[in-house]
Amino acid sequence: MAAAGKLEVDVELKTSADKFWESIRDSSTVFPKALPHHYKSIQVLEGDGKSVGSVRLIHYAEASSLVTFDKERIDAVDEEKKILSYSVIEGDLLKFYKSFKATLMVSAKGDGSSVKWVSEFEKASDEIPDPNIIRDFAVENFTKLDAYLKA
Repeated sequence: MAAAGKLEVDVELKTSADKFWESIRDSSTVFPKALPHHYKSIQVLEGDGKSVGSVRLIHYAEASSLVTFDKERIDAVDEEKKILSYSVIEGDLLKFYKSFKATLMVSAKGDGSSVKWVSEFEKASDEIPDPNIIRDFAVENFTKLDAYLKA
């Protein structure tokens, strides 16, 4: 049986928690504009792209060589606490992981904010490494989005 695991990271941002949260909630539109080196497109297939049960098809830019596309389903949203959870339900990532879920939590911190990203995964086989590259991709997304929002 392949190993299950968990990764998490906290990123401090200059953008206010409310503004950063809104950009996460509107990521179908914001991410391809703010992060064109990472995202070709994000298409809402089911729902409104923000509500629980919404499904989005994400096409990654050429810079992302391991994963070209994924389908994600929004599993939980707490607007008050600024928490969003999603699962990868189809795509390249599932060649490496039987399951992959992530949760984002945005909180105020001084004049800026902090985003905590937690992923839970089950490897397709024991030879597959932990998804550190995905964690690093998330961190890069958050820091570049922060710079885009502050520009």
